[in-house]
Amino acid sequence: MTLLENLNKNDRFAHSIGAQLTEISEGYAKAELTVEERHLNGANVCQGGVIYTLADLAFAGVGNCHGILTLGISNTITFLKSAQLGDHIIAECTETLDHHKLPYCDIKVTNQHGELLAAMTGLAYRMKRDFPFDSLM
Repeated sequence: MTLLENLNKNDRFAHSIGAQLTEISEGYAKAELTVEERHLNGANVCQGGVIYTLADLAFAGVGNCHGILTLGISNTITFLKSAQLGDHIIAECTETLDHHKLPYCDIKVTNQHGELLAAMTGLAYRMKRDFPFDSLM
């Protein structure tokens, strides 16, 4: 099973909201989702937790691309613009520092027009446990 297939299948929460990893390469991952009624909050815009989950899924793709189980330990997200019903939102994660224990990433979430919706940084912890896969994609 590829890393992309593994995370899309086994990240049950991300899967339940319709978030999908669409691309993984070493140090980079992309996750996508289309905003539906179920994603809207009381202000009738996309719930911040949906945007965060999408960014976190991309973060998981990058964190685990080296074959070592890696879990997020600290994330900071800034919401810059709301996503609307029907928007296609994309989270792109780039590994900024491939540290042997504490890798660090930058994640940007945009809409289908390329407008920046949120910016997130992520710090992860590499466990002393392999996370095997056949290939990235």
